[in-house]
Amino acid sequence: MKLVAHLAQHAVRRDGPFTLRSGEVSTWYIDARQTTFSGVGARLCALAVLEEIPQGVDAVGGMTMGADPIAVATAMVAAESGSSLASFSIRKEAKGHGAGGRLVGPIAAGAKVVALEDTTTTGSALLEAIAVLQEEGVEVVRAIALVDRSNGVAQERVEALGIPYVGIITPRDLGVET
Repeated sequence: MKLVAHLAQHAVRRDGPFTLRSGEVSTWYIDARQTTFSGVGARLCALAVLEEIPQGVDAVGGMTMGADPIAVATAMVAAESGSSLASFSIRKEAKGHGAGGRLVGPIAAGAKVVALEDTTTTGSALLEAIAVLQEEGVEVVRAIALVDRSNGVAQERVEALGIPYVGIITPRDLGVET
């Protein structure tokens, strides 16, 4: 898979220790933005994500920064093939000016969406995104992590909410040990 090769070459770092979002410390780190923010890498991410999106989905997105480039690239690649797919972003906190709120993008209550994350260790960013979406009346039909280093934890936590989960790439795929 070209995406795995791109991530392994550009995003995997083995010069730790690194403190992860979860607070865990790891000897390796995946800086997925080295892939998701590159033109070639973003396209590869979009193609992999599109394979996992069920029919009838209106939009893709998640917590800002990690999900943003994947969501925009996925919507653009879908448009190239004639599919209408929007992207959205969820702010870490609501803005106090403009339209305010945390949810940004062309979606509204009743939309069917896929929640995205670039890399997950515990699933907490996906759970936060899902909670915000559900508060806005948006139906989350699937959650996808580009790289899942959670050893099943993210899947268990997301599926406990009744939402199907897909982790596209694992540490083993990237040649690193957890």
